[in-house]
Amino acid sequence: MQCTKYRILVVDFGSQYTQLVLKRIRELGVYSVSYAWNCNVSKFYELNPHGIILSGGPCSVTQKDNPCIPSVIFKLNIPILGICYGMQIMVAQLGGTVRYSDNQGEFGYARVKIVTENILVNGIYDSTNRDGYRILDVWMSHRDVVTVIPDEFNIVGLTQYNKIAIMAHKKYHWYGVQFHPEVTHTKKGNNILNRFVTDICKCESFWKPSNIIKDIIKTVRAVVGRDRVVLAFSGGIDSCVTALLLKYAIGNNFVCVFVNNGLLCYDEIEKLSSFKKKYQYLNIVCLSEEKRFLSALVGVVDPEEKRKVVGRVFIEIFETYINSDKVKNIKWLVQGTVCSDVIESGISAVYNNSTPNVIKSHHNVGGLPDYLNIKLLEPIKTLFKDEVRKIGLRLGLPQDVVYKHPFPGPGMAVRILGEVKEEYCNILRQADQIFIEELRNRNLYTKINQAFAVFLPISSVGVQGDNRKYKWVIALRAVETIDFMTAKWVNLPYDFLDKVSNRIVNEIQDVSRVVYDISSKPPATIEWE
Repeated sequence: MQCTKYRILVVDFGSQYTQLVLKRIRELGVYSVSYAWNCNVSKFYELNPHGIILSGGPCSVTQKDNPCIPSVIFKLNIPILGICYGMQIMVAQLGGTVRYSDNQGEFGYARVKIVTENILVNGIYDSTNRDGYRILDVWMSHRDVVTVIPDEFNIVGLTQYNKIAIMAHKKYHWYGVQFHPEVTHTKKGNNILNRFVTDICKCESFWKPSNIIKDIIKTVRAVVGRDRVVLAFSGGIDSCVTALLLKYAIGNNFVCVFVNNGLLCYDEIEKLSSFKKKYQYLNIVCLSEEKRFLSALVGVVDPEEKRKVVGRVFIEIFETYINSDKVKNIKWLVQGTVCSDVIESGISAVYNNSTPNVIKSHHNVGGLPDYLNIKLLEPIKTLFKDEVRKIGLRLGLPQDVVYKHPFPGPGMAVRILGEVKEEYCNILRQADQIFIEELRNRNLYTKINQAFAVFLPISSVGVQGDNRKYKWVIALRAVETIDFMTAKWVNLPYDFLDKVSNRIVNEIQDVSRVVYDISSKPPATIEWE
């Protein structure tokens, strides 16, 4: 494939930043993919990467049965960059010494002094000290300390406490950095990654929207052939991009099915009608199944169970539709699953045999039941959300569609804590609409990445006129993010929050109190459930 002509493999040791490393490399225009440290080694040969990055991780090199680097990696004769744990395990396996420190770990900001010239950092620095040494401002997070580097390596950088921070092999292009170049707190981190990928691995920029589009269209065309397909269409950016890619790949040989599950936003059906008129060639069919979903959710409180119920009902609906007389010879169900969906669901398709924790299930992740005589196709599941947006713009989608805030597949079901009721859905829809409307009025909507209201199944005392009011609580949530893998809560103006709160309490009789969520991801997730 053209867009994956150059490839960087990230060996994942369980770091929370592995996906950030992938994104940083892709932002350089080079395809990157992660494999778990314990995956089948044949995958390394199959990928045939131009360079390897060893990720950080939560383990200590000094622990028993700690994750190790597959020995085959050192035989591939390609550049290697170890980050944090990746550097430490490289040291340990190549004959150096790593010591665990209870009280001398390094966390947060640090300064690294460049003591030896090396291609990895030549010309890359933040300042110079009074002795003329070049200084890098970096971000550390580790307790293991490299005390002795392996034979044939040089020390390139030291911390202000003379601890080894950068090392390089004298003969091979093998490097180790104790800090995290992938995080923004390492100011010249992108420069270092670019140096490794571009100058050392000799990769060129082919991972860009135009090439990705061509490759996806080519792949879909080859896989689907003349088969007819159904696309699970939600109206969000992921399904819109998938629909357009299908159009270019297989023409009119598909139908988009939108399911109204009764868990949608305030004006979602009206927006869909407008979209259908503009994009008539996408052949969008709407199914009204509100009662079916709400009935299935009666008595369901656990968020994971709610997601599974919604997913099950979706499958049942699509099974019925596919087997109906309305369509014939449907061979594929297509979904707009993206990379973050797969990662949060703990599915090993992206990790290739690793076993990540399940953060939350996604109704569109996990495959189809065996009894369904239909195949699943997910054309964009290796893409991050920002990559999907870039492709959407390239395909000509309007700004309001491309930058529409994400809405979870289970909809209001996971924005209502506890049991889902139609009454709660109506209350939440009104509150959410007020919040979004005021964001647009203040030109804030496009400056943040996701905003929504959450229904809390607790009552709080309020006063309206001279009457006591004992009604529900609404939480507001707004975050800034690029990839939706990490996110920071938005510091909205107090007067804005005051106006939104007053409107919600005054206009919705069943709400007595409004609160604002100031949790970032991690440790929280963006959605409450």
